[in-house]
Amino acid sequence: MIFKRVGDGRPYPAHGLTSSAWANLPPRQVRLNELVTTKDTLQLAALLEEDGTFYGDLFAHVVRWHGELYLEDGLHRALRAALHQRNVLHARVLEMDDAR
Repeated sequence: MIFKRVGDGRPYPAHGLTSSAWANLPPRQVRLNELVTTKDTLQLAALLEEDGTFYGDLFAHVVRWHGELYLEDGLHRALRAALHQRNVLHARVLEMDDAR
């Protein structure tokens, strides 16, 4: 199993982070098997693109909510990592508490 679970949607409240706010979070390693996806489909063309992160963040975006790690953005990066036999992904992790 690559991911902990395949989800369909974001169970956490909207956080409203902009791209620049995400960029302020330092990247860290996250194990793929601890991630719950927020998308249940992917575009194969995006997975196979060599420069898929050229215009976006180099790091995946993960939200910690109720003790779970949700992969909000970066499904294609995570799958590429798995295809390369890596079990970790570099991601920016937003720690959301239950009060938001």
